[in-house]
Amino acid sequence: MDLHSQKASPDKELGFYGGVIGALAPFFIFLIGVIFIALSGAPDEKGFWPILILALGVGLILSKNKKSYSEAVIDGMSERIVMIMITAWILASIIGVLMASTGFVEALTWMASQANLSNTGYIVSTFIICCIVSLSTGSSFATILICGPLLYPTGGLMGAHLPTLAGAVIAGATFGDFSAPISDTTIASALSQKANIGMTVKSRIKYIIPALFIAMFAFVISAQMHSNDSIDTSITISGDPSGIPMLLVPVLIIWLFLKECHLVHGLMYGLLFGVVIGLISGLLPIENLLSLDLENFVAKSFIIDGINRAVGISFFTILLMGLVGVVKASKIMERLVLFAEKNSQSLKQGEMWIAGTVWTAVMMTTHSIVAILMTSDFSNDVGAKKGMSSVRRANILSLVVCIFPFLLPYFIPVILMSNMTSTGQEFDIASVGPLEVGLYNFMAWALLIITMVTLLFGFGRNDDNKSAINNGK
Repeated sequence: MDLHSQKASPDKELGFYGGVIGALAPFFIFLIGVIFIALSGAPDEKGFWPILILALGVGLILSKNKKSYSEAVIDGMSERIVMIMITAWILASIIGVLMASTGFVEALTWMASQANLSNTGYIVSTFIICCIVSLSTGSSFATILICGPLLYPTGGLMGAHLPTLAGAVIAGATFGDFSAPISDTTIASALSQKANIGMTVKSRIKYIIPALFIAMFAFVISAQMHSNDSIDTSITISGDPSGIPMLLVPVLIIWLFLKECHLVHGLMYGLLFGVVIGLISGLLPIENLLSLDLENFVAKSFIIDGINRAVGISFFTILLMGLVGVVKASKIMERLVLFAEKNSQSLKQGEMWIAGTVWTAVMMTTHSIVAILMTSDFSNDVGAKKGMSSVRRANILSLVVCIFPFLLPYFIPVILMSNMTSTGQEFDIASVGPLEVGLYNFMAWALLIITMVTLLFGFGRNDDNKSAINNGK
């Protein structure tokens, strides 16, 4: 086998038995398998690996040219932006572990405890805390994993409405997924559309602030409607203020990205700064940097823990991008571009096509980032021909992919949040199912409203175009 063989010619279409249906069959197999495993309680992305291998195998059988199919799979896996995303996941995951281990969430919880909160106040504070954590870590998964076990049981003991409480946690995670400068969604949407990350983050304020207030209002109403006066609410939340200095870490990272620093530059400086703050303040024990267990021949470090967290999503993305490479090689996306050009006569229609295409992709792949990467060429081509700015395209992509993965019960964030509610069982607090978790995620519903206003009435279009012009794109 020639390991140095060139990429398959982009001018040659990859054929399948069954035509378009044969080309999409691996995706349908993947989708059916993922929904089945997800609703059965898959613990994380690793549970989806076997389904992806099966889907790739079926695609190989259906392909007419096995060698070209294999090359297309490798081409999809090896795209430069995939490596950029994996680098971002690794660094962001390490930062997330650092923030969690140095008492960042406990400090936020302590700050909330000083307000002597009611049930409603606790739910709103939970939402705000999770927004800050997701903005700081850039990871919806990390936010759910960190905040769920800390905030859900306490709220349950206080008598908070459990579905609303679970919804507040995942809503905060949704907030950061759309707006955080180190969010994988922000990075993927901006880089895939050749938009500056800092400029894109600035442009999202006009979208996220209205959604934030809509969500907060909804949480207040829901908490009040489901308040239970028969439960003793004398329990107070606690925390530890010692982690407050770690608030400087997300501030630095956000500032660096707004100053248009490179992705690796911003993340690495944020990580190094966090380590220094942790060591100086005594929040990060020196042995957490690196310690050797000679008896068991293993090394221990918060850095290793962070990288391990990123393994599941990284390999899930690599395998899934193999399927995406096959779809690109089959020329399905190029046909879609031509069809969109013929059937969209205005800028508004072009935006609708981009939104609809990435929505279809995210429903097929169950993966926000892969959906963005899968439709990036389509968005670039249609957007450029309709005069749509790179920032505008990036914002539309992110708006769409930050809605359904946080609402529907077979997407990983919703399943993960549902699993986190089981941490209340030792306190006799009931769990919340995936369907209710998504139903009470008012941030995702608010983003859906903002998205509809954006697409139907052109909200934010002029500002996005001005941002892109000022940045030369």
